[in-house]
Amino acid sequence: MHDLLIANALIIDGTGAAAYHGDLAVTGGRITGIGRELGAAKTRIDADGLALAPGIIDTHTHYDAQITWDPFASPSPALGVTTVIVGNCGFTIAPCRPEDRDITIRNLTHVEGMSLAALEQGIRWEFETFPEYMAFLERRGVGPNVAAFVGHSSLRTWALKGDAAKRAATPDEVERMRAAVVEAMEAGAIGFSTSTSGQHNGEGGKPMPSRLADEAEMLALTGALRESGRGVLMITKDATQAVPRFETWSAAAGRPFIIAALLHSNVTPEAVFEDLDAMRAAQARGVHLRGAVSPCPLTMEFTLHSPYVFEGLKAWQPAMALPHDGPEYRALLASPAFRESLREELSRPVRRLFNGQWDRVVVLKVRDAANAHLEGMTIAAAAARDGKPPFDWLLDLGLSEDLDTYFIATLLNNDEEAVGRMLCDPVSLVTLSDAGAHLEFFCDAGFGLHMLGHWVRERGVMSIERAVHRMTGEAADLYGIPDRGRLAPGAWADLLLFDPATVGRLPAQRVHDLPSGAARLVTPGIGVHGVWVNGVRIADADGIVPSPPTPGRVLREFHA
Repeated sequence: MHDLLIANALIIDGTGAAAYHGDLAVTGGRITGIGRELGAAKTRIDADGLALAPGIIDTHTHYDAQITWDPFASPSPALGVTTVIVGNCGFTIAPCRPEDRDITIRNLTHVEGMSLAALEQGIRWEFETFPEYMAFLERRGVGPNVAAFVGHSSLRTWALKGDAAKRAATPDEVERMRAAVVEAMEAGAIGFSTSTSGQHNGEGGKPMPSRLADEAEMLALTGALRESGRGVLMITKDATQAVPRFETWSAAAGRPFIIAALLHSNVTPEAVFEDLDAMRAAQARGVHLRGAVSPCPLTMEFTLHSPYVFEGLKAWQPAMALPHDGPEYRALLASPAFRESLREELSRPVRRLFNGQWDRVVVLKVRDAANAHLEGMTIAAAAARDGKPPFDWLLDLGLSEDLDTYFIATLLNNDEEAVGRMLCDPVSLVTLSDAGAHLEFFCDAGFGLHMLGHWVRERGVMSIERAVHRMTGEAADLYGIPDRGRLAPGAWADLLLFDPATVGRLPAQRVHDLPSGAARLVTPGIGVHGVWVNGVRIADADGIVPSPPTPGRVLREFHA
């Protein structure tokens, strides 16, 4: 007798093949049959024509810290995700000595928009090394399956200690980091991740440690994967850097290289396609580069307490060096010279997160009732009305409300024709949820539901079979994850049951469910009827099930 039978489903198997109607049986966590007349089961669910697909593999998350107190990596399972890959961009919490924990979480607070109080109260520090972190997750139990990168910034802090964000590494320090990468790969890391992005700054505006690495260090650490004979390289590159630099590293390591974050800008509209073309050329030379793209518009909520939107501007760096709860910070925001420097830099549009598109920045929520009439106004319109430069107008409003005003900015990926073209490019990888990070700013954990609802049903840019394949079987193949990402006898039963006619995500909601009561944004899913991890139901139409089990596995074995 089977443990589970899902009958009368539209089966989308994750290979890209045409969907068909049938039943699917599960026993012992694995798929034991697909077809008709599969026999009896302890639990039978009539899908009544709903679509049954492999669970979504979210390849770009930052749940490293959250999963130590929240083994379910919420809200991802409720949004159709059955496997998460943590440790992207090099921002991990292992390896980490006890004396480095404070700077590690303070850097995460800044670079990934996480609450300091939540991290201080929430993280369970029952590990120091990367192998110990993996063992801890196994003891703790996980809801979805979890795979982990070993991260460059953590390795630098481990090897260089207080100098990690100050200087290049010595040959001995590089060798210490290289040996730690090899150790992590032997312990089951999925690969090595890093960042060179100028947007990635830690506490006080200091560069995240990986940004201080020279070419010799980069080649040594990426090349460590050649010794393992498996694994994936991942980088968030600076917008000014050309793809051929990473082709050199990938060729030397002999491993696939995922390059993030390819987001479309109306100011530099062809840049992302030039990157994709460069990756296509590299593939023609036998070097496997892939460009990480997102199906979601990059929309961020922010206040002047945490203005991540502006932190890619060099002129904003003096503000990052000041405590945001002190008078010096407020005085700087009011400074005419500071404001002039911001205006001057924005007068020279380049490839970066924010380029002064004030018509796409809106007053979301004011603190003072007297300003309620401003809610919903763009900064461009409000500034023009009052005869002020837009940046001055925004800063004046924020200062008048003690920095508590909420703004929302649609920054990138707002040209739907361009984004559709990116999603359909075979060199791209559909990903970039950033789930677990930037919790105060946005929530794209439901990127897969948005892909199925908006891009498949509403826009028709690709078939539902192709969309499912891009987020399941294709991801599993690229990352070398065995027996997942497909519906086939013998595969693990990671399943998503959904309604193609309604699937999608709702607008963002602010909730206060983090340790210390800290807030985050969530986007509830719609059209999801069930999510199973290794054959065990973890979510239904109401979200993660009450008192959920932890059926996930810490993934340690991958195809070469």
